[in-house]
Amino acid sequence: MTVPDEELRYTRDELIAELGLSPEFAEKIWNAFGFARTSTPDKIFTADDLAALRLFSDTETTMPREMQIATARAIGQATSRLADWQADRLRELDRDPRVPWSVDQMSAALGQIQQLIWRRHLAIALNHTVAHESDERLDLVVGFADIVGYTSLSRRIALDELENLLETFEEDTFELVAANGGHVVKTLGDGVMFTFHDPVAAAATAIEIDNHSEAGIIPTLRVGLARGHVLTRLGDVFGEPVNIAARLAGSARPGTILMDEPMADSLADDERFYVKSIPPLNVRGYRRLRARTLEANRNHDPSRPRA
Repeated sequence: MTVPDEELRYTRDELIAELGLSPEFAEKIWNAFGFARTSTPDKIFTADDLAALRLFSDTETTMPREMQIATARAIGQATSRLADWQADRLRELDRDPRVPWSVDQMSAALGQIQQLIWRRHLAIALNHTVAHESDERLDLVVGFADIVGYTSLSRRIALDELENLLETFEEDTFELVAANGGHVVKTLGDGVMFTFHDPVAAAATAIEIDNHSEAGIIPTLRVGLARGHVLTRLGDVFGEPVNIAARLAGSARPGTILMDEPMADSLADDERFYVKSIPPLNVRGYRRLRARTLEANRNHDPSRPRA
């Protein structure tokens, strides 16, 4: 989003001096934000930028410098990826003679929309954190949905077809996860990682994703689900359930859903699901990983009250 020149007051070095940061630490923060190769003597910062960065840099007593750098890195990586995608879209729209707006106009509108969406997501996330702040560790279901045979598929089809395929896959998966109360953590090229607090919602979503795959709406998938305590950090999720869910997705046959025992136990009394044991899996890091397959119970009568 374009900022009027009269509002730009500080070069990077002037900003560092105003903040009272050492050049060494400022360079680490600058690099963590993703600007290692784009240092500039131009005035690129406003007074509002200075006030915001002052708050960020004044938190050393409560946020160690290592955490400040990690936070800057997380912001930089996520924002850089988003900006790259947005720039591609804006250039594409700018080349279309039917589009009446300039790149600056579209960029300004996009910046406003981005702020709006970010505020809503932040409010939801803060409310969610308050609801679970008494938990020492977060009990979540972690899921992975991967496209089967992605490497060979990417070699066989044109790049525009591959782009459409990935966009359809991500769009449908995001929509299904969000509609059922889950959260997409990240995309991994040929896969999507998501989390749920509710195991039943996670199972229902995995089945919906699989149904879309069977219907040909999205490519053939395999899904892995695991339940357990995880660490959430800088927008990502870590812990054994993450590793197990990834191993299960990698071991599942095309068009199937695998889940670990804690996840299966969560569905034991729910007649909407059909759970079947399989022989233990020998996967990286787990010599005898116990898993079950998950399907919808086709004999379940939804009109019958649950026990």
